Amino acid sequence: MPNSTIHITDISDTEQRIDKIITRVREDLSRSRIETLIKQGAVLVNGKIVKPSYKPRLGDTIELIMPDITESPQAKTDVPFTEIYQDEHIIVIDKPIGVVTHPAPGHHSDTLVNGLLARYPSLSGINGVKRPGIVHRIDKDTSGLLVVAVNDLAHQHLAAQLTDHSMHREYVALIKGVIPENEGLIDAPIGRDERYRQKMAVNLRLGKQAITHFKVLDRFQAHTLLSLKLETGRTHQIRVHLAYIMHPIVGDPLYGGKDPLYSSGQLLHAKRLILTHPKTNQKMTFECPLPEHFKAILEILKR
Repeated sequence: MPNSTIHITDISDTEQRIDKIITRVREDLSRSRIETLIKQGAVLVNGKIVKPSYKPRLGDTIELIMPDITESPQAKTDVPFTEIYQDEHIIVIDKPIGVVTHPAPGHHSDTLVNGLLARYPSLSGINGVKRPGIVHRIDKDTSGLLVVAVNDLAHQHLAAQLTDHSMHREYVALIKGVIPENEGLIDAPIGRDERYRQKMAVNLRLGKQAITHFKVLDRFQAHTLLSLKLETGRTHQIRVHLAYIMHPIVGDPLYGGKDPLYSSGQLLHAKRLILTHPKTNQKMTFECPLPEHFKAILEILKR
């Protein structure tokens, strides 16, 4: 993000706190983000560090020096992903399987974040240097759509849509077994598995509410193709819920075990994303087709 210089020449500006003045000039930054930058010493008045409550005087020069997000611990790496849409506020991408969304143990320079930094020099910093622009995530071996925030204003709007469930996410999954119902709802709280800490589980005692809607798209001899919509966004929600009803996703090593049909990660694809643009308030719908490896498995089942 660019730096900013503000010269105080209007007497009315001397009656306002410095964080309010910067918020007015930098609409791409949230108030809380500006307060954090001031406390970090990224805002100087006449070359000196001040507090968020400081009220400028006539003749003051305010300098906002934005931290360079590319100086984070991650390298800028050419990680594969497909750009579906981009403007000055949001980027919508199609993430392939095998790519981790953000740095984690064992993945420091081969994540989606590294690929984003290589292509886009400026992203929202609300989630810190390890997750620039990341509003939500999908698992390493889940493919499909993600929206990335270019600036803090966009990040706040998108995060609010996730919180109030106005952002709609639709997935396609191939599961083991045949579900007789054409559609249904799974309402079961999810929390950390109390015996295997690396897993999530339906946890009636400590779990948080989790709701997944499903609809049958196709049935095969021993499998079902589902469309799934998230009403909440718990970690591994779809994978946990489907395993809970004894229909785990094909290829899911953590919740379904090894599968002779496919063993390179769960056949789960984020197909459709509906959101409200943070600047224009326009409703936007994005879709991406099933990846080739997923379509190849469906062709085998059809034959």
